[in-house]
Amino acid sequence: MQELHDATTRYVILSHRWGTEEVDYEAMIGLMKMEEEGRERVRYRNGYRKIIESCKQPMKDSYKWLWIDTCCIDKRSSAELSEAINSMYRWYQNAQVCYVYLDDVNEPVFPTKKDDDQLGQSNGWPEWFERGWTLQELIAPKQVEFFNRNWVLIGNKRRFARVLEKVTGIPREVLKEGIAQIMSWAADRKTTRAEDQAYSLMGLFGVNMPMLYGEGRKAFQRLQLEIIRVSSDHTIFAWPYEDPWCRPHRLGLLPHGLPRIWL
Repeated sequence: MQELHDATTRYVILSHRWGTEEVDYEAMIGLMKMEEEGRERVRYRNGYRKIIESCKQPMKDSYKWLWIDTCCIDKRSSAELSEAINSMYRWYQNAQVCYVYLDDVNEPVFPTKKDDDQLGQSNGWPEWFERGWTLQELIAPKQVEFFNRNWVLIGNKRRFARVLEKVTGIPREVLKEGIAQIMSWAADRKTTRAEDQAYSLMGLFGVNMPMLYGEGRKAFQRLQLEIIRVSSDHTIFAWPYEDPWCRPHRLGLLPHGLPRIWL
C-alpha cells in the first residue's frame, strides 16, 4: 500500500456491494504479522478473493494502481473516514476507470431485462443498482466497466446507457439537472446506515459536512441546509420532503490526497 495524490496518479477504482466477509485495512496490514493459520482464514474470505481478482484486472489493462474502499480506508480513524466520505465523489471522478463488480450476476452478458426469479429481492435488477453509495459511483467516473461474479467483462456505461436510464432513472446524457431531479434518482436507494442516505449524496451536490453517526434523520436535514447554503438552485423546494426513512412514496474545498491505494 502507498499514499498517492488522486489528481496526479493514473488509477482504477472499484465499486461493489459490500458483503459479510470483507477484508478491511486493519486485517490487510496485519496479514504479515499473523500466524499461517490466521492468514489462511483471511485468504479464504470472499472479500479477500475479491481484492485479489480486482488487482488482476488493472494489470491486464496496464494500470499500476487500484483503490478499494474496503481495505484502503482505515476506519479506526474517524478523521480518515470523514475525509474519505467527503472526498469520495472526487476520487471516483478522477479515476481512469471504475470497475463495477456485480456479484449477483452469473450470466456472461449485461442484464437488460428484469429477472424476478434470480433477483427478486432487489426488484429484478442487480442489487448494486439500488444502493445509496453506488449512485455517485455510477455518475462520477468518466469510464465505467461492469463485471459479473466471475470477473467476466459484460459491458460498460456508454454501451448500456439506455438500460441504465431505465433502471436508475438517470438521463442518458446525464445533463446538469436540478437538485430535485438528483434527489429523485436517489429516492429508492438503500443504505445500511440511515445517515448514509444523506452522506452518500454530498459529492453529487458538492457540499461537505461533518459525519455524526447516530443522528438519524437530522443528517438529511443538515444536507438540505448545506445545499441551500451553497446553491441558488431553488428546485430543492420542489422536492416533497418526507422523512427519508419513513416516506410512503417516492418522493468546495475538498481535502487532498488519496488515503491509501492497493497495488
